[in-house]
Amino acid sequence: MSFPAYPEYKDSGVEWLGEVPTHWDLARSDAYISSESESISADRLDGKEVFHYSIPVVQETGDGQFEDGDEIESSKLVVSRKQVLFSKLNPRKGTVCLACPRSTLTVCSGEFVPLFSRKISHEYLLYLVRTTNFRFRIESMVESATRSHQRASPSDIAKFRWAFPPKEEQATIAAFLDHETDRIDALVEEQQRLIALLKEKRQAVISHAVTKGLDPDVPMKDSGVEWLGEVPAHWEVLRLKRISPEITVGIVVEPSKYYVDDGVPALRSLNVRPGEISDEQMVYISPESNEVLAKSKLYEGDLVAVRSGQPGTTAVVPKGLDGCNCIDLIVIRKPTAGCEKFLCWFLASDCAVRQFSEGSGGAIQQHFNISTAANIIVSTPSEAEQKRIAEYLDRETSKIDELIATAESTSELLSERRSALISAAVTGKIDVRGWTPPANSAPTQQEARMEAV
Repeated sequence: MSFPAYPEYKDSGVEWLGEVPTHWDLARSDAYISSESESISADRLDGKEVFHYSIPVVQETGDGQFEDGDEIESSKLVVSRKQVLFSKLNPRKGTVCLACPRSTLTVCSGEFVPLFSRKISHEYLLYLVRTTNFRFRIESMVESATRSHQRASPSDIAKFRWAFPPKEEQATIAAFLDHETDRIDALVEEQQRLIALLKEKRQAVISHAVTKGLDPDVPMKDSGVEWLGEVPAHWEVLRLKRISPEITVGIVVEPSKYYVDDGVPALRSLNVRPGEISDEQMVYISPESNEVLAKSKLYEGDLVAVRSGQPGTTAVVPKGLDGCNCIDLIVIRKPTAGCEKFLCWFLASDCAVRQFSEGSGGAIQQHFNISTAANIIVSTPSEAEQKRIAEYLDRETSKIDELIATAESTSELLSERRSALISAAVTGKIDVRGWTPPANSAPTQQEARMEAV
């Protein structure tokens, strides 16, 4: 869909806004928008059901949710009228929503700056603060140097120069963007569903190959393990400690005291990704320390597994990292008889993930140890068959990974298109005054939320 530019433009005098339609009103925002709030203490919420616009829920759903006031531990702002909420915390994330009072007490996080206007459409204002122009301006004015806890000044959020179209035009712009962003969001959701299905298929291919093999006609036998089920009759079912000559752990006591600017790479959990090792944010220890800490030195063909966060994420040490070291990782030495790539694929399977997560006691754990790793049950074919299975999985998962990458790229391009469309419409780069909603079009997400209110 393409739209014409406006017939005439003028210089806004605002670098990050550029030229704007001639008939739009250049003004400081406080001529149109106000920011007023009433605080309410947590104890006044006790015993009440409240509708709460919290940062995490708005980020996840674009709306608030009903909560028990007894569970809210800090003071909030009262939402007593329709308003736009813009988070001053980490403004690069663009946490923003249109808030309305519900049938019960309605509040929002004190990290939100409420924006209210009787002169312009709140639906238009919502899109205004979602533009990349507005967000980049706010990002350039944050008060903290730490990227994870940046805050913008409420006055910077509430007071800025803009070009405001007539109110009727605002309504058209907002309606156009409601329709188009809903359409784009639906396409993004399709791509996300496709990605989820492809990832499920990838996991199923891995799990089937390393527990059932590649021959559908091979005789099967009971593995003796309830959750593993049947395995090919000629396979063995072994504990990991019978496959690897040693299972140990990386440096765990004050690893940072060994860090140097340049030296021997030391892998951490963030360097271990499923089936591969990343050099992102690599740390180093001195060659002397590497010899002192030889117990956790790694060699080509060894496997390293993450202990916590995503326990069991495993990769094979490549030739280029032979002789490096590691920090707080489970080290599984190269199998004495067998294929390390097959073992890596097995440790990515559903039955291995279950063992990493539950351990020998059956309780869910977020951190596993040497004993848990050593006792993992592995369905084990001959070395030659292991190599065939590993080669098969290399091929098949690569095909699926390409499809996933394409879907992710499409989703990213759609999101970029969404942002560009909002900015183009709200800053007057395209003229949508002639747009009309298609006949029998479904209610937009925003309309649906307003109807729910």
